[in-house]
Amino acid sequence: MPGAPRLTFPCASEYLRRTWEKAYEDHRRKVQSARPLVDTCAPLTFRHLQLKLRRLKLEEERLCVIQRDNRLLLEKVASVMRTRRQTDSTHR
Repeated sequence: MPGAPRLTFPCASEYLRRTWEKAYEDHRRKVQSARPLVDTCAPLTFRHLQLKLRRLKLEEERLCVIQRDNRLLLEKVASVMRTRRQTDSTHR
């Protein structure tokens, strides 16, 4: 057999030689038909971890605070512009 192992010593028993050759052929057939066992697909993704709801909530709260501060600042600037300017000196 071309794929059979070549023994360095001649085998005394023809039965043992055939048994070893058959075992080797079975082994070679199994090696050829072996399928990989390594999982190469992408890992599972969890939507609740990707969405990051806490970060979105904190960002929304931060934007609300900024918007409130901007509105208060705008009201202060508008009240300064509406009131009559009073100076404490007579210099022009």
